[in-house]
Amino acid sequence: MVWNWQKDDWPQFTYKKSALADLEARFLRQSGVFLGALKHVGVGDKNALIVDLMCTEALKTSEIEGEILSRDSLQSSFRRNFGLDDKRGKIPPAEQGVAEMMVDLYKTFGQPLSHAQIFAWHKMLMKGRRDLHKIGAYRTHAEPMQVVSGAVHKPKVHFEAPPSKAMHREMTRLIHWLNDTAPGGKNPMPALTRAGVAHLHFVCIHPFEDGNGRIGRALAEKTLSQSLGQPTLIALSHEIQERKKVYYESLENNNKGNEITDWLVYFAKTVLGAQGYTQRLIDFLIGKTILYAKLRGKLNSRQEKVIARLFREGPAGFIGGLSAEKYIGIAKTSRATATRDLQDLVEKGALRKTGELKHTRYWLTVDA
Repeated sequence: MVWNWQKDDWPQFTYKKSALADLEARFLRQSGVFLGALKHVGVGDKNALIVDLMCTEALKTSEIEGEILSRDSLQSSFRRNFGLDDKRGKIPPAEQGVAEMMVDLYKTFGQPLSHAQIFAWHKMLMKGRRDLHKIGAYRTHAEPMQVVSGAVHKPKVHFEAPPSKAMHREMTRLIHWLNDTAPGGKNPMPALTRAGVAHLHFVCIHPFEDGNGRIGRALAEKTLSQSLGQPTLIALSHEIQERKKVYYESLENNNKGNEITDWLVYFAKTVLGAQGYTQRLIDFLIGKTILYAKLRGKLNSRQEKVIARLFREGPAGFIGGLSAEKYIGIAKTSRATATRDLQDLVEKGALRKTGELKHTRYWLTVDA
């Protein structure tokens, strides 16, 4: 098998700009809508949104690689890194590390990329690891760096990266290209195209023993943030994890040659989907503010507790909706009281009702 980096034109990626033009325009439009909507979110809710989005991204970028982290520990770590109040005790190294990397990305997105920053991210991400030969440095092992699946005795090789001896040269070239194509560089590129090329190029180099996917996605978010002049806060890893099989298939389909239009279209659509998810969260927060203003002073303590619980579930709410049984469980009340409370919430416009009898369900009425 001949891989893309073994071709004479590596890493001169080619693609059809016309296939990306509409997607690039949509990204800019949606970014404007998002930034405009964010202005209507209060400081407290905005801080909570930033922590929640970054926490979800940390969970999902790790989950893509098969690592399951604690959401509570991540939230505590993010709050500490942003200087927000948090009284939680010791946080595990994995949660500390990924949070530190993402906060550093958030705060330094506008700075030119360097070997030092890449090494720092790797050190953060690998915090607590004792099984790697190199942490905070490019790999040096002589054996091939391969992406494989299947049985040990009969593995399927999905990709083989350039040899370790080429890492510094390959990464120097990538870093130079990323800085050269930044908005203030000599050869600026459209946002989605640059992010897609950066991510694919980095994971094809595969410069570290572990953590390449997570750092590759961080690089993509850095480039997108640079294009907007502020952190994007888009749920890129969340969107990738939702369709992880397609993500890996798209990478594999584009690691044997350097014409990458299909990859860039896939990646651009993934970014747009991530933007849409984040926008729904913003709309939900604005709707929450409007609904609470409408209901101020009109709810009893049981209703306030249930409404707050529903908002914590996010835009999707409870799977299958809020039932009378769930209301009883949350409010710790009787069925008769729950029925009266729910009917009152419908009449006040806080909830809408669907179904009848045992199929009756209630949903937050949130209109941003």
